[in-house]
Amino acid sequence: MSSQEETNGKPVIRDLRRIDPTTGQVRDSGQGGSAQPGSRGPSKPRGKHAASKPGGASFGAAGPAGPGARPGQARPGTDRAGADRAGADRADEAARAAAGLQAAEQQLAERTADLQRVTAEYANYRKRVERDRAAVREQAVANVLYGLVPVLDDIGRAREHEELVGGFKSVAESLEAAVTKLGLQSFGEDGEPFDPNVHEALMHSYSPDVTEPTCVKILQPGYRVGERILRPARVEVAEPGEAEAPDEPGDEPGDAGGAHHQPSGSGDAPGRQETSADDE
Repeated sequence: MSSQEETNGKPVIRDLRRIDPTTGQVRDSGQGGSAQPGSRGPSKPRGKHAASKPGGASFGAAGPAGPGARPGQARPGTDRAGADRAGADRADEAARAAAGLQAAEQQLAERTADLQRVTAEYANYRKRVERDRAAVREQAVANVLYGLVPVLDDIGRAREHEELVGGFKSVAESLEAAVTKLGLQSFGEDGEPFDPNVHEALMHSYSPDVTEPTCVKILQPGYRVGERILRPARVEVAEPGEAEAPDEPGDEPGDAGGAHHQPSGSGDAPGRQETSADDE
């Protein structure tokens, strides 16, 4: 023992462990543990993980990866490989997500186009049905009103002769109001230009008072329902020109005393006689 150990009179315990329990570093082989007065001796490791081997670290602790490496520090090559794998996995996930998003957008565009097409077809179908329904209704009304046109003509003639009186007058007015409510319209007035689409010429003449073919007299009014013509107006038409004078007996040249002669053939034909004013 040294003089210090003898002076104190207490046992001296030296720490000969190769692993410094405070820093975890391996001690040099020539470095001895410092003596701690009052210590009873080298402390025994407690627990299975605290046991150590000569020249090594305790069980369960990762050994140094290289010179100067600390316990628990991973190797640089391992970290780089793990980072590369993680980057590759993230890239694959991003690519799959982009492909899924593109497929979803394409499917959405297809479904939107289908919906728009179906909507347009339904709108066209509804318009076509409404148009057909209106055409059928107009045709049915026109057929009924066409059968009443002769009755309206009789009422008009009775009104012209002032025979529309009493109860017959009330019935006639009610009938005219009913057909007017259904859309029946009469047309045709004296002096309007002649239109072959809505007028039917029954008589023709020339007049210096007109500058174009004109309806000078309405013989029977026309009737229409909307744009459908049930019956054209029957009219007398006059065209610009000099009025023709009617032929009178004795106006032909060669007749004397106003006598009218009918020429006979070479032979006497039965039923033909030559007459003159002197024979009377």
